[in-house]
Amino acid sequence: MKPNMGGTDRIIRLIVAAIAVALYFTGTLTGTLGIIALVVAAVFTLTSVVSFCPLYTIFGLNTCSVK
Repeated sequence: MKPNMGGTDRIIRLIVAAIAVALYFTGTLTGTLGIIALVVAAVFTLTSVVSFCPLYTIFGLNTCSVK
């Protein structure tokens, strides 16, 4: 897996994931929507940590400055 996510993408994904988790645990997002938000948050966190997004590969995107 070659990194295809830049630093800005990683930070944005981590912020969105943190917001989704906070909304779930404060009770703002509940039920099915809350579970979906947690799953998306987990995926965003994982892809940020490994700097690789499979969808970027499918769509031919690469925001990583290191080639």
